[in-house]
Formats: sequence, structure tokens, C-alpha cells
Amino acid sequence: MSLRSPLVRPLLRALVGLVFWTLVGLAFAGQFYLSSSLLGRTITWGQAIGYSLGDWYVWAVLSLPIARLARRFPPDPSSPWRTAGIHLSAALAFSLLYVVLRSLVGEAHSWVLGEEATFADVFRPLFVRTFPFNLLIYGVIVSVSHALDYYRRYHERTVQALELEKHLTEARLQSLLRQLKPHFLFNALNGVASLMYSDVAAAERMLIRLSELLRHTMAQSGAPLAPLRAEIAFLDCYLEIERIRHRDRLEVRREFDPATLEAAVPSMILQPLVENAIRHGIEPQLRPGRILLRSARDGDNLVLTVSDNGAGLPPGGLKREGIGLANTRARLAQLYGDRQRFELANQPEGGLCVRLTFPFAPTPS
Repeated sequence: MSLRSPLVRPLLRALVGLVFWTLVGLAFAGQFYLSSSLLGRTITWGQAIGYSLGDWYVWAVLSLPIARLARRFPPDPSSPWRTAGIHLSAALAFSLLYVVLRSLVGEAHSWVLGEEATFADVFRPLFVRTFPFNLLIYGVIVSVSHALDYYRRYHERTVQALELEKHLTEARLQSLLRQLKPHFLFNALNGVASLMYSDVAAAERMLIRLSELLRHTMAQSGAPLAPLRAEIAFLDCYLEIERIRHRDRLEVRREFDPATLEAAVPSMILQPLVENAIRHGIEPQLRPGRILLRSARDGDNLVLTVSDNGAGLPPGGLKREGIGLANTRARLAQLYGDRQRFELANQPEGGLCVRLTFPFAPTPS
């Protein structure tokens, strides 16, 4: 039976309450035994435990309506005297009720032991000895009840805030993905248009590849995370289009660690980086362009890099990041916060290297 079952949870609460009041009773039994021994009134451990548990089990029963009353009349700054009056009256009533119930328990206990003790014999000394202390116990029960209710409400607000933050994050990620998809599709269509009058056959092949890419895009679930293997397959469709455009001017090398292929990565994380490398690193130069794609584990992190042999970053860095880089940076920040790094750096041999680092996690099944 699940712990969330409506039958199990009340039983668990009752069991926890019974254990709590038993521990309180045993603690006071030890104190009662030691104090009686020091005063020369020798009693057995059994007598001390029986008397003390009789006290605290009565309070265990009374704590239920007291806690309900505390929830009904919590501290109210707008009418403090009204609340104080209600609880003072309730404290007097419950203190007297405790004495009555404990006297009945004491009378029954005397009858079991074969001793002669009437209700009045038990009630009078018990009332004088315990009534002021009973008021204090009522206050403790009310205070603990208020504290537990405050913690419960705080926990509920925290859970609601986390759920709201989760929904907001998902909404932002969906918005970023919706921004990214038309961006690369428009660029691909521009590539088709540039070949329409110079190489009709190549333009036709690009349209066929673009239709496959569109089907691949529509088949995606829209989830913020996807397996790296699926991202590579999507990237291959895109690179087929770029190869047709650039013919023998584009070389792509892959160095993906097989152990990382099932890692969860942000959807469409590689395509905008490769597109940026082609647009700004390879197209402006006449020599053949090379792109190197890598994935590797680095402790608890996954590292993805996209490198090209273009001109690299200009002196002073980029004045403004394009949609692809800015979108990628924003999605990493939304998903991983301070646990991610997005780095742009020129390579010693020339060209730009984009390095993404974020926590490694397998794709949920």
C-alpha cells in the first residue's frame, strides 16, 4: 500500500503521535522514579512508568481537540484579545477536563490493583497538584500546533513557488525553441534561393533534404532535453543541406565519446553553433572550411565543443551575439543556472572554439 494512501497516512500520524507521547511519558517516569527515591518513597520502575504513562496518554487524547482548536483560532494581530480570551478559557476548561479524566483513570487503576480509592480521593490532590501545570501543558500543545501549521504552510508555499518556477522555466525554454526553429529554417530557405538560378539540381536536392529536416523537426516532442544521439541525427540532416550548398568546401569531423551519446542535452543545442561556424567562420573565407564536433565527460560534467578554422573572434570580442549564440546561452542558463559554462575562445592554430559545459545526466527513460 502506498504511503500516499488516504488510509495509511492517518495511521502513520497516529503511530507517530503514540510514539511521541510514550517517549514523553517514559522520560517523566525516569524523573518520577529518581525524585521518589531521593525523597525516600521507594517505588518500582513499573509503578513509575504506569503512573507517568497514565498522565501523558490522557494528554495525548486531549491534544487532538486542542490542536483542532489551535488551528481554528490561530494568532490574529487584528484581534489579539479575542484570541487570547478564547485560549485562556479553553486552557482552564481542558485543565479541569484533564483532572477529571486522570481521576477516572486513577480510580480504575486502583480498582485493578485491589486498592480502595474513590473518585473524590483521587480528584482532590490531583487538582491541587496539577491544575497550574496543566495550563502550561495546554500552552505548549497550542504553541507546537501553531509551529507545525506554520511549517506546513511554509512547505506548501515553497512547493508552489518551485512548481511556478518550473513552469516559468519551461515556458521560457519553449519560447526560446520557438524562436530558434524559424531562424534556422529561414536561413536554410535562403540557401535554397541562392542556388535556384545557379544550380537547379542542387537546389532541388536541398529542398528534398529540407523537407526531411522539417519532418524531423515536427516529430520532435518539444521537450527541453533530448538524448545527444538524437541531436547528432538532427544535426546530420542539417549538415546534408550545408554540404550541398558548399560542395567540397565543407569538411566535418566528429569525435563523440560513445559513453556520452545517451546523455541528456538541451534540444537543438548543436545546430545553432554549427550554423554560426558556417556563416561567420567558413563562408567569409575562400579556403576549404573545417568543423570539428566533440563530446566528452569531464568528471560529473558533459563537455560539447564546436570548432572551426575561420577567422575567430575579432579583437575585443563580439559586439553583439547573434540569435543562435544568444539563444544557446539563455537556454543553458535557464536549465542549469550557475552549473554551466558557455565559452568562446580563439584557437592557437586559428578559428573559433565554442565550448559548452553542463552537468552530465542520462536521458530519462
